[in-house]
Amino acid sequence: AHSQTPLGPHPLSFSVFLYPMLLRQAVCCLALSMMCSRALAFLPASSAPMRLLAQPAVVASSPRLVSSKQFRVRSVFGGQLRMAQTTSAPDEQASEAVEIKKDFEAKSSFIQTMVSRGFLHSCTDIESLDKQLQEGTVKAYLGFDATAPSLHVGSLLQIMILRHLQKSGHKPIVLLGGGTTKVGDPTGKDESRKMLTDADINANIDGIRSVFDKFLTFGDADTDATMVNNDEWLSELKYLEFLRDYGPKFTINRMLSFESVKQRLARESPLTFLEFNYMILQAYDFLELNRRYKCTLQLGGSDQWGNMVNGVELTRRCDGQEVFAMTAPLITTSDGKKMGKSEGGAIWLNQDMLAPYDYWQFWRNTQDDDVIRFLKLFTEVPLDEIEKLAQLKGVEINAAKKVLADETTRMLHGPEVLPSIHETAEALFSSKASGGSLDDLPRVELEGDSEPVIDLFIRLNFAKSKSECRKLIQGGGARLNDEKIGDVAATVTAADVSNGQVKLSMGKKKHGLVVLKE
Repeated sequence: AHSQTPLGPHPLSFSVFLYPMLLRQAVCCLALSMMCSRALAFLPASSAPMRLLAQPAVVASSPRLVSSKQFRVRSVFGGQLRMAQTTSAPDEQASEAVEIKKDFEAKSSFIQTMVSRGFLHSCTDIESLDKQLQEGTVKAYLGFDATAPSLHVGSLLQIMILRHLQKSGHKPIVLLGGGTTKVGDPTGKDESRKMLTDADINANIDGIRSVFDKFLTFGDADTDATMVNNDEWLSELKYLEFLRDYGPKFTINRMLSFESVKQRLARESPLTFLEFNYMILQAYDFLELNRRYKCTLQLGGSDQWGNMVNGVELTRRCDGQEVFAMTAPLITTSDGKKMGKSEGGAIWLNQDMLAPYDYWQFWRNTQDDDVIRFLKLFTEVPLDEIEKLAQLKGVEINAAKKVLADETTRMLHGPEVLPSIHETAEALFSSKASGGSLDDLPRVELEGDSEPVIDLFIRLNFAKSKSECRKLIQGGGARLNDEKIGDVAATVTAADVSNGQVKLSMGKKKHGLVVLKE
């Protein structure tokens, strides 16, 4: 039946889309009921009577449906404001952006910051949002799923947006995805995310919480940040009631048009029904936050645009409330790599998963073409100072890289870690330095009396596999106490450890220590 429904002018609602599955379940229940009835016929007459009772389902009344009306979606691409229309008409298909408005000038300090520092990618009805930001305190939220015990540097852009929002006199809401993590966001993924247990999710949330205290001020004041968990309402939903109330507000036509869905289908990668529900739950989050906290702005990455517009439409159609969505661009390095990863793995924000020195070194190794852009996005260095740094050329640009590394590390780990980081860097890289401190380098303890260098490199997170280690050793890129390692079977013994430690190096920028067990 679904294949006979055109995906253009005749919408197929999400509730109707689920009908075959619900019907199949009903048939299974009926068959089970008939089997039980037949079994009862063979029971002795003395047996106590048994009856199968059917109770009518109780379904909550549907939320009020606001009359259909048009609203504008305005997007900023490359500094130009594009305006496209969406509508709550049956097809719910957004048309192409055809009108370009070049004369928009933000008056609110928050949007001015978003534009001047390169954060703004798309925004719904940006003029109305700009006006509300001038008139009073706006409550805005950003969601973070708990897929790991720490966020990585790819999430730092979103945290910086919340920081700028609060500094502009507005209230950030940090939404932890205790509920949505159980489903898994399919955006940008070629395969389903690993299913996590409730215990895993709660442990990850405990690990994620602390990083926000370093960037935001939490409390009870009007502009103090607050943290909530969407598991509070998502885990309480009743399936049939939720489908009846909100399923008709979404069409499969529209959902299949989202880029995250189209990319998965184009790659012929399975998209599970569980993941397909994610966009509906994200939209419902916005509705629930608006009802509970009067939140009127959702912030996120540009890859979430379709899901976020869903939330804007759902809140308007159910409660008649005007809300907004604003996205930031997805950050890649100048060579096209995804932000947040390095050759050694993810750049974690939690100190117990990545040492402050390694975090500093990640930023210090930024490519020349990315330095100025990253200074605008990931630090609070004034724009006029950044413009001066932009004039540096050649080896002089290393001064700008040091500013970037210092400022990003200062915000995350505090200014007190910088002196020892600088001393360690000088000890490693300055030809004039001698006997400097290496205390900030990552370290591992020697297991037993000896251990293969390949295993030590992997434990230091310098490589992901033994084969990768072998290639680096064979290529001359591995050193022990600054001496080249020529044998892939080389080991580090207790006798090698002088002064209680031995230095291992992989390439020019990865250094670590092997120490004896205490």
